[in-house]
Amino acid sequence: MCGIFGIMGGSEVHAARMTYYGLFSLQHRGQESCGIAVNNDGDVTYHKDMGLVGEVFSDTMLDRMPGKMAVGHVRYSTTGSSVRENAQPLVIKYVKGSLSIVHNGNLTNTDFLRKQLESGGAIFQTTIDSEIIAYLIAKERTLSATVEEAICKVIPKLEGSYSLLVMSPKKIIAVRDPLGYRPLCYGVMDDGSVVFASESCALDPVGARFIRDVDPGEIVIADRHGIRSIRTNCGMISRKCIFEYIYFARPDSFIDGISVYRTRLEAGKLLYDLHPADADLVIGVPDSGIDAALGYSQASGIPYCKGFVKNNYVGRTFIQPTQNRREISVGIKLNVLAASVKGKRIVLIDDSIVRGTTMARIVRMIKEAGALEVHVRISSPTFRWPCYYGTDIPSADQLTASTNSVDQICTNIGADSLGFLELDSLSRMISCEGEKCYCDACFSGDHPGNIKQDI
Repeated sequence: MCGIFGIMGGSEVHAARMTYYGLFSLQHRGQESCGIAVNNDGDVTYHKDMGLVGEVFSDTMLDRMPGKMAVGHVRYSTTGSSVRENAQPLVIKYVKGSLSIVHNGNLTNTDFLRKQLESGGAIFQTTIDSEIIAYLIAKERTLSATVEEAICKVIPKLEGSYSLLVMSPKKIIAVRDPLGYRPLCYGVMDDGSVVFASESCALDPVGARFIRDVDPGEIVIADRHGIRSIRTNCGMISRKCIFEYIYFARPDSFIDGISVYRTRLEAGKLLYDLHPADADLVIGVPDSGIDAALGYSQASGIPYCKGFVKNNYVGRTFIQPTQNRREISVGIKLNVLAASVKGKRIVLIDDSIVRGTTMARIVRMIKEAGALEVHVRISSPTFRWPCYYGTDIPSADQLTASTNSVDQICTNIGADSLGFLELDSLSRMISCEGEKCYCDACFSGDHPGNIKQDI
C-alpha cells in the first residue's frame, strides 16, 4: 500500500519539486521511508531515506536535483523489512543505461522468482520484491528493442499486485497489473507535462488535470512524442482492493471512477440499516471513520458530533510497523472531547477492527470521559483472512475475528454493542453491478490470484 508519483515534465518543470509536492499528498499511503529519483538528460540523481517526506527532503536538497523527469515513492512495508536499504526508488545501472523503479503492491510469487534468479547468478541488495521486478526488466531489456517491450515480456512472470512506474533515460512507463489491485492514474499539466500518481488527490497540488485511470493490464508510455498505450491481458474483471475505499485512500480521491468519499458515506448509511442503535450522538474515529459516521448520522437522524481532537503530527496508526508503536500512537494521536460525550449514549464509527487492541483502548477512553454507553459500528466486514496483495494484515491467528465471535469481540473491546458491515453490502457501497469487481479476500477468503507458490 505504498504511494508512487512520477512526472514527464515540460521545458520549465522542476521535476524533483513537483514530485515532492505529489508525495506530500500521498504521505497517508506510507510513512516509513520515501525517495525521489530525477533524470537530467540521462544523468540520474536520487535520494531516499527513512522518515516522512518533509523530514527527508529540504529546499536545498531539491535544488540540487535538476531535471525534467522524476519518480518518487512513499513506503509502507509488506515484503521486506523497514530499513533504508529497502527504500525506493530503486535505481539500477546496466548495459543499456539506467532504470529507476517505484512499486506499489506485493508479488505473491516472490520466493519462487528470487530462488530462480539466484540459481542463475543474480545477486540482490535488498529484501523487497520490487528489486526482483527491476532485475527482470533490466535482463529482458538487453534482449529487447525498447523498455516497454521488455516490460511486456516480464508481466506474465509476475503474480500478485503491482502498480509500477519505470523511468528510463527518455521515458516514464506506468504499469498496472491485470486485475488492477492497486490504483494508478495520470493527468496532464498546462505545459504538457504528464503526471502519474497512485491517487488522483496528488494531481491537484502540481496543477495537473486528471485524464483517467491506468486500466488493469495496461502499460502507458510518456515520452517526448506524447502518451501512448499498450494493453496486455486486458479484459479481465477488475479486482481492485476494497480496502482502498474503506480505509487507505484519501477521501478526495477517485479510484476507477468511484469517489472514495461517497463510498464511505454510503457505508455509514448501509451500516445503520444493518445495525441501528438507540443513542444520542454519532462520532467517528479520525480520519477514515468520519465519513462513514456522517452517513450513519444522515440515515439515522442521530446528530453527528466531533468526538476526538486529533494530533495531526502523528501518522496513521494502522500502518505503523509494530503493534507496540500502533498502541502508543493511538494515545498520542487522539484525545476524547469530554464536553461532547459526557453523559451521552454514543455510536462510535470506525473503518475496521483488526487485532482489537486499538478499539478496546478507544472505547475505554470514551467511557473514562463520561459516556454512558458506547455502541461500536464498523464500516467493513470482519477481518478473517490475511492479505497477500499489499496490505499488512497479519496472519489469521492475529485477527481477532478469526478466533472470536462478534459477541466475544464486543466483550473484549468493552463496547455495549457491536455491528459490522456485511459482505454483500460491499457491492452496494461502491455500486458494483454484476460480477464482483473488487477483491475482498481479507473479509471473505476469496483470493482471486494465484498464490500457491509462496503461500
